[in-house]
Amino acid sequence: MNRYDDTSPAPGPLHGVRVLDLTNMLSGPYCTRLLADLGAEVVKVEPPHGDHNRGRRPVRDGSSSFFGQLNCGKQSVVLDLKRPGDLAAALAIAAQSDVVVENWRPGVADRLGLGYEALRKLRPAIVYCSISGFGQTGPDSRRPAYAPIVHAASGFDLAQMEYNEGAKPQNTATYTADVFGGMSAFGAIQSALFRRERTGEGQYIDVALLDGMLNLLVAECQEWQAPTPAKSRVYPPLAASDGFIVIAPTSQKNFEALCGVIDKTEWLRDERFTTTVTRERNWAELMALIEDWTRRHTAGECERRLAAAGVPCTRYLSVQQAMESEQVRARGATTEVRDAAGSYRVPNAPFRMPGIHAAPRPHVPALGEDTERVLARFAAAPAATRATA
Repeated sequence: MNRYDDTSPAPGPLHGVRVLDLTNMLSGPYCTRLLADLGAEVVKVEPPHGDHNRGRRPVRDGSSSFFGQLNCGKQSVVLDLKRPGDLAAALAIAAQSDVVVENWRPGVADRLGLGYEALRKLRPAIVYCSISGFGQTGPDSRRPAYAPIVHAASGFDLAQMEYNEGAKPQNTATYTADVFGGMSAFGAIQSALFRRERTGEGQYIDVALLDGMLNLLVAECQEWQAPTPAKSRVYPPLAASDGFIVIAPTSQKNFEALCGVIDKTEWLRDERFTTTVTRERNWAELMALIEDWTRRHTAGECERRLAAAGVPCTRYLSVQQAMESEQVRARGATTEVRDAAGSYRVPNAPFRMPGIHAAPRPHVPALGEDTERVLARFAAAPAATRATA
């Protein structure tokens, strides 16, 4: 559960900001959930069949907790945007919103009549963010793209294959591009809102998942421009008697402490390991020698002894172990949310703001549960023209 340094936290810093959320899947919903975490009112527009992730496992009694993690704290409004009355309803909400976020393929928002140029006529100060796989411009801009496609197209997967000395890229099932893209959009939107406070002007934001992945490849983007025969230093999993541990003795101080813990002080005089430069040249050999020691101990014992000496390391944990760890509990890094099937925990945003409520709101909306109430507030289209959930 959440813990705050202030027992009566102030409203989130985005309290009073209204967001029209036209996103689905992952990158957009992650962005808008972070906005909701900081207090924004997020009105999520879903088609009659709902966001694709409403059926994404794990599903408990008909409710997807995958969907819930990305959409807690929002209001769900069902609209069929191909119907004139429902489009009018969406435009009515947009005209009274501060931010609009969409992650359709480039061109779709304009065809629907919900693009930036259309909405800025209704709300000149609108902050409008488009999230897409390859961006709004360029020859690949209209290619369909999910995270695995962007991982492969960015060079990320082949870089990982090289580090792992594999014969082909590894399988992928995580959403690095989506999460980093959503976080990038989250930061850009707040920068645009800050600028609007100073100038009164709105802003269009073009977020490309591909650009985000290139930003993750810091060393790799530079190494191809200045090739060197030396291999990049990697931190392989080292086998312990009951699992694996990763150790990163990067500095001279770290290395000296490591040698003391594993009783190898003679390495301090070994020409292969005396300096950072020579250790990097013989890094694979050094890791193999360290593994001779880790194999004789449990991963937990390795971690305790090395960490006590200040050597950066950790045993490999499962997601369950990480979420139940003392560290995560001490930081209050998860929040309990609720849907129709019950309660479960979701990770908080990766930052804290003591004294300010900056955490997931606990309610996960059912499909369309806010439609009538929200549209009544905005004096939107008459009920007879609206789609129903």
